[in-house]
Amino acid sequence: MERKLAAILAADVVGYSRLMEHDEASTRAALRDRQKSILAPLVALNKGRVVKLMGDGVLVEFASAVNAVQCAVELQQKMAEANVGLQDERIIVLRIGINLGDVAVEGEDLFGDGVNIAARLERIAEPGSVCISGPVYDQVKGKLKFDYENLGPQPLKNISEPVQAYCIRDDPHRKTRGPEGALLPLPSKPSVAVLPFDNLSGDTDQEYFSDGVTEDIITGLSRFRSLFVIARNSSFQYRGKAIDVKRVGRELGVQYVLEGSLRKSGNHVRITAQLIDAVTSSHIWAERYDRSIDDLFEIQDELSRTIVSTLVGKIESAAIAATKRKRTENMQAYDYLLQAIEAHQRFTREDNVNARALLERAIELDPQFALPFARLALTYVTQDFNLTKAYELASRAVALDDQESACHQALGYVCLYLRLYDKALAHTEKAVFLNPNDSHALVHLGAIFAYTGKPENSVQLVSEAIRLNPFHPDWYVTFLAIALYGLKRYREAAMRLLNLSTPHRFNHAVAAACAAQAGMIEETRSHVTALLKDNPRFRARDYAKASFPFFDPADLEHFLEGLLKAGLPE
Repeated sequence: MERKLAAILAADVVGYSRLMEHDEASTRAALRDRQKSILAPLVALNKGRVVKLMGDGVLVEFASAVNAVQCAVELQQKMAEANVGLQDERIIVLRIGINLGDVAVEGEDLFGDGVNIAARLERIAEPGSVCISGPVYDQVKGKLKFDYENLGPQPLKNISEPVQAYCIRDDPHRKTRGPEGALLPLPSKPSVAVLPFDNLSGDTDQEYFSDGVTEDIITGLSRFRSLFVIARNSSFQYRGKAIDVKRVGRELGVQYVLEGSLRKSGNHVRITAQLIDAVTSSHIWAERYDRSIDDLFEIQDELSRTIVSTLVGKIESAAIAATKRKRTENMQAYDYLLQAIEAHQRFTREDNVNARALLERAIELDPQFALPFARLALTYVTQDFNLTKAYELASRAVALDDQESACHQALGYVCLYLRLYDKALAHTEKAVFLNPNDSHALVHLGAIFAYTGKPENSVQLVSEAIRLNPFHPDWYVTFLAIALYGLKRYREAAMRLLNLSTPHRFNHAVAAACAAQAGMIEETRSHVTALLKDNPRFRARDYAKASFPFFDPADLEHFLEGLLKAGLPE
């Protein structure tokens, strides 16, 4: 097999599924037009060769790293210019990754780490930007005068060593739409991101407390359908970083940013908060609260009411009152809940055990507090798969607080795996109704549709969740891939799973099936190896029946076909 050194450019369309769901015919036509009028001329001008087009992506080969980078920057400029004047749902934005390395040649196609690193750099690139490897930077830094941001060594999936990466920013030309070159178009309704409140207590062990306060404020705001609220874990990507509010607004696609701090000392808490217009950097509102810890929930509700009033005008007092959920009067129980949430979100067996112990303590202290029951139910699904116990706990949570979205979400999730499809749908839809900005609930609803023969609906919902939560956890993409698999869009599903960072058996199984059906041999082998290393007794049919609750046996057989095609033992 022939080998050579080449500069590889990998690009894909941000939000491709959302564009296709909105108008498949127009999206395909627009992409064909831009490939013909923008991509092809630029590649020819810079002496490159299109290796292959992949629906929402393209792979291009260059003999020179300089030509590759020049082509990439010009491509982003031309794409941005073509977006001017378009409605939000018609905008096409690219991510681009470039690597210089050894590649294997097979006919017209290219393979190997030289290609894989380019593809993985593309996945970590910001929308509208270009991400390059260290070898590319070494070749272009003295020749092309762009703004290079050092991203440091980046761990990339299936690449043994971290790869030094740089981001090329060319702000005057990266504008897609909206004020100050927003990377994501601003929603039509007031949009806000709540950044993690700084813990000023001088005790790092209190981080969970400031995180919990932040999360409760997000939840309170999310209940208002008149607001677009960014999900928790996207906001929390900015924890501990120097904040450029304008950049946060561009990256998350919001107009307003709430930031603040919390200092807890004994039975006293001081909370400061300020609301900032991310477009102009002007301060809209600021306040400080010095209260007894017993007033914590009152402070959170007051914050939500004030911000909503600031953003959307007067809100009827009845609507504001509806945001209040049943609280515990026992602050120690609340404290245990916050610690448990922090532990459970790490998704390891040890952390799951610790979370369970903390939740059980919370329940002992306040048996009427619904949220610990809901979270405890999820710990029995994520690890032990004790669905009987999970159902009992989630049902108790709903009985205690029928107006809490998280309780219905937990019960709906458990019912799905119990194959109680109607109850799963009813509870999850109510969770979304109670908290329409809860991206987790949207993904769970999408999962139900994926498993019950409605993958198109699933793609739409999960894509909406990803927009609400730009820094979403891996399992969002995994459920999106399941829906895409159901639509037989195997390569698209496999490409989206390339950079999953969570080494979970479920993720590897979905990725293996998608990659096998897409004919992606190297990726398939990697996921199969991981599965069998984790469980040498892995059997595809048993695992598929237990972990993928498809309503139609034909859909289960379709998914099993991918696992067996990957080479996993039946």
